[in-house]
Amino acid sequence: MNDTALLSITLTGFTVAILHAVIPTHWVPFVLVGKARGWSRGRTVAITAAAGSGHVLMTTLIGFLIAWAGFELEESLEHLFPFLIAGVLAGVGGYFAWRQWQGKGICHHHPPGGQHQPSEDCGHDHDHGHSHWDEELADSPLMESRKGDWAAMGGLFSMVTLSPCEGFLPIYLSGVQFGWPGFLLLSGILAVGTIASMTLLTWLTLLGSKRFELARFEKYEAGLLAGLFFVLAAISVLVSHSH
Repeated sequence: MNDTALLSITLTGFTVAILHAVIPTHWVPFVLVGKARGWSRGRTVAITAAAGSGHVLMTTLIGFLIAWAGFELEESLEHLFPFLIAGVLAGVGGYFAWRQWQGKGICHHHPPGGQHQPSEDCGHDHDHGHSHWDEELADSPLMESRKGDWAAMGGLFSMVTLSPCEGFLPIYLSGVQFGWPGFLLLSGILAVGTIASMTLLTWLTLLGSKRFELARFEKYEAGLLAGLFFVLAAISVLVSHSH
């Protein structure tokens, strides 16, 4: 059962990392800013990878604190700990389900100086197949030619880095039962899923490929995450009964 639980958590973590990274807010800004500033394809992809690494590092640091606190709680609560994890995961799933039901979706990252879109619009469909980033970046300093490239790169990097992957944080809690090896495994999965997805989509879009209508996918992310966290909650309970 432990091997099955580890496999389930690993696959769920990889899925969450990819779902989070394919949202246009994680790669469309790099494409638009890169084109506006005349960056080469390779440079734009490299900047995307660097920003994705910062995004992963920030999430991993917070995950480290969550894992450490989880280890402490596991020692004191013993048999009750799996049910606590299940309750937290079910609560997170309920929150995402509520977001989906309200049609709000999940919003990520806003550019400095851009046109901020109200959170209530985050789950709305976009009629023209583009992300709300197309509007938000219109008045952003990131697009101004008078701003240096380093300023633009710094803005993109800080924008993504300072907004960790909140959907992955509960995954760290569900992996507490596997100790620090489990934490390292999940961190590696987060890094691969996030950076690979961000750079691949940036590269494909720069090649002229269609954006895969991923903007429409934004409004379903919350519902998909809700389902994944409900599954993890059930797995936590099953694992506790197998001991």
